[in-house]
Amino acid sequence: MPPLVQMEQITVEFPGVKALDKVSFTLERGEVHILLGENGAGKSTLMKVLSGVYKATAGRISVEGQEVSFAGTKEAKAAGINIVHQELNLIPYLSVAENIFLGREPQANGVVLWKRLYQEAQDILNRLGVDLPAKAILRDLSVAQQQMVEIAKCVSQNSKVIIFDEPTSSLTDKEIDALFSMIGDLKCQGVGIVYISHRFDEIKRIGDRATILRDGRYIDTVSVADTSVDAMIQMMVGRELNEMFPKVEAEIGEVVFEARDFCTKDKLSHCSLSIRRGEIVGLAGLMGAGRTEFARAIVGADPVTSGEVYLNGERLRIHSPQDAVRQGIGLLPEDRKHHGLVLGMSVTENITLASLKKTMAGGVLRPKNEASFAQKYCDALRIKTPHLKQKVQFLSGGNQQKVVIGKWLMTEGKVLIFDEPTRGIDVAAKAEIYRIMGELAQNGMAILMISSELPEVLGMSDRIVVMCGGTVAGEMGRAQATQEKIMQLATGGA
Repeated sequence: MPPLVQMEQITVEFPGVKALDKVSFTLERGEVHILLGENGAGKSTLMKVLSGVYKATAGRISVEGQEVSFAGTKEAKAAGINIVHQELNLIPYLSVAENIFLGREPQANGVVLWKRLYQEAQDILNRLGVDLPAKAILRDLSVAQQQMVEIAKCVSQNSKVIIFDEPTSSLTDKEIDALFSMIGDLKCQGVGIVYISHRFDEIKRIGDRATILRDGRYIDTVSVADTSVDAMIQMMVGRELNEMFPKVEAEIGEVVFEARDFCTKDKLSHCSLSIRRGEIVGLAGLMGAGRTEFARAIVGADPVTSGEVYLNGERLRIHSPQDAVRQGIGLLPEDRKHHGLVLGMSVTENITLASLKKTMAGGVLRPKNEASFAQKYCDALRIKTPHLKQKVQFLSGGNQQKVVIGKWLMTEGKVLIFDEPTRGIDVAAKAEIYRIMGELAQNGMAILMISSELPEVLGMSDRIVVMCGGTVAGEMGRAQATQEKIMQLATGGA
């Protein structure tokens, strides 16, 4: 019996860059095939070719032994190939059920059968273990809940192949368990799953085989069970990665930054923390604990009922993010596309956006100065882009995140708040960002790092503050911290 999907010698060229160079990939029925590689390695591009988004420059694709050439996503969907994108593709003003069945609503004589629509949608949500009413309006849901709606939409289409592109980046542990249970059911039904992820605990948990790409080229296909994480990482990056968290020793000085008694109308209750010069403070807690809300309140992005910010002992007046930036405090946001970038602007424009005065001469913006700064941070962060004028919307998720980091590094602030700094970023790029954070700390910067990944919190933090239910539940030093102690505080334990 032929493979479910066979891609042979796939080449994709864009102006100025060869995204894929003779890449081959095979997917069997009822398997979870992991696609591994650094950001820019070509994973998403290969799957966009399979799902009809891109047309290959060269190569062949066969589905169930029949050669195919998709003119667009509609033809790929008709052949049973669907993709759950990392970035949501939903309509916020419609209900959950309407989003799931958009364009495929059950009808009779041209009239939508609403009762059946909602019932079928609810059945799918129940099968996924998603505790959501089908009539809920999408805009009222959290990002994690919207992600599960996207997955339900794809599952509802009776697919032969489902491609998951970083599907768990915004999900809770409970939702991840439900997703993996559904993936197990789909495997039993003979559905082929392509799973793109940088989370090796997930890869080891559900993967059967893994194909590794590097710089747009095929490296190898291996058994997940028989291949160590270190071996897969080495194939991804082309070198050994001996230390995942390169924590450097920085001289920790006096208290530089204090946030005192922050309260909001509906989320935060008397939240306080401090950061010393050269210190990385990790802010941990479960989803919904209020970590992001605390950060946004500090920089004036959300209204507060109380709260004071001190820098070097002096109280600051912060009423907006612009006030925070002017006074040396920057926030790298959790949602880079909506709050960290201007997608229609270039790499250069995004990196220099918060520091335009540095690029001016005689009160006039100087493009050469802009390009010089942008090139500096592109080189430092290894941002992969065909040129500096490329719009950031066309970069991979990881490279977009690096552009946001470059923007805030250019401000040369005294305090930087990193909210999920490595979400959606591959293992090698994570190590680079950790090194940059370490260097910033060595140079005396005070850093607050919000992260949902406990190994990251434990590996990078000098001190850890834990939130639970909108308040600070406790804190501990690096030497005393363990995952168990953090989770005890995060779940309301003593």
